[in-house]
Amino acid sequence: MNITVYCGASAGSEPIYEHKASELGQWLAAHNITLVYGGGRTGLMGKLANAVLANGGKAIGVIPEFLKTAEEVHTGLTRLITVNTMSQRKDTMLQMGDAFIALPGGAGTLEEIAEAISAARLGRHAKPCMLYNIHGCYDHLEKLFDHMVKAGFLNQAGREKANFVTSIEGIEKILRR
Repeated sequence: MNITVYCGASAGSEPIYEHKASELGQWLAAHNITLVYGGGRTGLMGKLANAVLANGGKAIGVIPEFLKTAEEVHTGLTRLITVNTMSQRKDTMLQMGDAFIALPGGAGTLEEIAEAISAARLGRHAKPCMLYNIHGCYDHLEKLFDHMVKAGFLNQAGREKANFVTSIEGIEKILRR
């Protein structure tokens, strides 16, 4: 199984973000799940990949050529796929993943998981999409999704494509469905 994880090239302002990224990486390795991610070595991306690799797991990075310097590409990966554009990166990560998890991150992370959720809503895939709500990072986004339903912009079936979880146990529960 491959799980695509979207996350920041930054570590965030709270140590718990890095801790939980490392914990997720250890869990992926322990369950023989291959990580597919953005290919960087800094921030949560680096913590996640390092934890996977340090625990005997496999990590595949997907990075556009122009980001190799900006995101400081991870050189110790199982495999690095270089693409030309961000669109190709997102498409490759979407195709390779059997499930999708967004750790905390910025606008890029949000764009990536939103595309995965939208693709699920449109029937392009039936893979689980999760937002790992560490330290309340996605509380407001979860409320926004609920508001979209109340306001008539998203139906309940579409809302259910965006799974907000607060633990690895929550991730496991979604994967078992």
